[in-house]
Amino acid sequence: HLRHLGGSRLVFQALKQQDIVAYIEYTGTIDQELLADTPIATDKQRAEALAEHGIMISPSLGFNNTYAIAMRRQQAEQLGIVSISDLARHRLLKYGLSNEFIDRGDGWPALSQRYALPTEHVFGLDHDLAYRQLRAGEIDVMDAYVTDARIDPAELILLQDDKKHFPEYSAVILYSSQMAERYPQLVTAWQRLIGQVDEDAMRQMNGEVEFNHLDESQVAANFLKERLQIVYQPPVQTRSQRVVQHILEHLDLVRRSLLPAILIAIPLGVIAFHWRLLGQTILGITSIVQTIPALALLVMLIPVSNWLGASSVGRGSITAVLALFLYSLLPVVRNTFAGLNDVPAFYRDSAQALGLSSFWRLSYVELPLATRSVLAGIKTAAVLNIGYATLGALIGAGGLGQPILTGIRLNRFDLILEGALPAALLALAAQAMFELLERRVLSKGLK
Repeated sequence: HLRHLGGSRLVFQALKQQDIVAYIEYTGTIDQELLADTPIATDKQRAEALAEHGIMISPSLGFNNTYAIAMRRQQAEQLGIVSISDLARHRLLKYGLSNEFIDRGDGWPALSQRYALPTEHVFGLDHDLAYRQLRAGEIDVMDAYVTDARIDPAELILLQDDKKHFPEYSAVILYSSQMAERYPQLVTAWQRLIGQVDEDAMRQMNGEVEFNHLDESQVAANFLKERLQIVYQPPVQTRSQRVVQHILEHLDLVRRSLLPAILIAIPLGVIAFHWRLLGQTILGITSIVQTIPALALLVMLIPVSNWLGASSVGRGSITAVLALFLYSLLPVVRNTFAGLNDVPAFYRDSAQALGLSSFWRLSYVELPLATRSVLAGIKTAAVLNIGYATLGALIGAGGLGQPILTGIRLNRFDLILEGALPAALLALAAQAMFELLERRVLSKGLK
């Protein structure tokens, strides 16, 4: 079970690549976003279009989790806003929309065009943070799901979709046809869920997680027992067990990405110093990589992972390792280059006068004198790597980013700290370790 795999397109791509075998999707998302280039008017056409990708679809689980537009009830009543059309008369309202909704074909672009809504005051926000911003009055309008437990009718109002813009978003299971052939008993088991989960049940379960702080697995197990008489006890972890597990996953991501980066970045720094024209290209490329947003880089690297025949999402994902590897290159390359560049010409001339070849000058003179700078680059790369590794949770790679994302989604500060504090301590420990290594490795004359 993988969590926080990003947007629908990312998860759908993972299913097509067999990196996952099944996930819950919505019919509106399939029609308007995932298969937007394919005309779909019936359930049969949808199933046929998915079959071309090796994907099968279940009947509806029972609830329609359609999009809605939410406002604070008090403000909506003061302004006389009842429907989405009414928003067009109030052009100074601030919109805080989820980033996925802003970019989706069935989201803000089409909605704003159909209702002639103003686009001047539209901000991208994490969906869970938007609720807090709306209640605090920092934004006036947000996108929501009708099964959100945080929609308190006394406090928030869902505006009428008077032009029927949003399609039906019935929850269905998308699953691999290969998996269905290999494990038909799983498909049979899923059939028992068909039509059993209505909007009220979904909203209640969301509330159990959101407000009562129950684990999602336990809430699902309770539902199965009450509704279908299926008894299942999910494994229970203590907080300390979770923290240890996340730390080990985090360190594994760092280890698998940082060590190769060091082994490759130091030679690249040497090349950059000795061949200046090529060096500018190397420094330029590694600098550009550093500016790419983490989520964008993760998505860009998924095809590379698939080409390598490795899992693109999930714990220990090669996608996350590749991204961390690329982010770790610049500090080491740049500091290796700078360290070699700062070696006084006197030492090079002396080594050359002694008849040392370029290789031995590098080995016995230049690199030892540049050691301090190289170690500083490795230390910087290690600290950055530990911080960036938290973003691996966006594609289910595990690590300390997992509780951080869960805490943001559930508005639980304790879960955010469960990931943030160990990550900060790991970064401090890495810095202290390299400080100690520097004292041990460097000779007194270089300190």
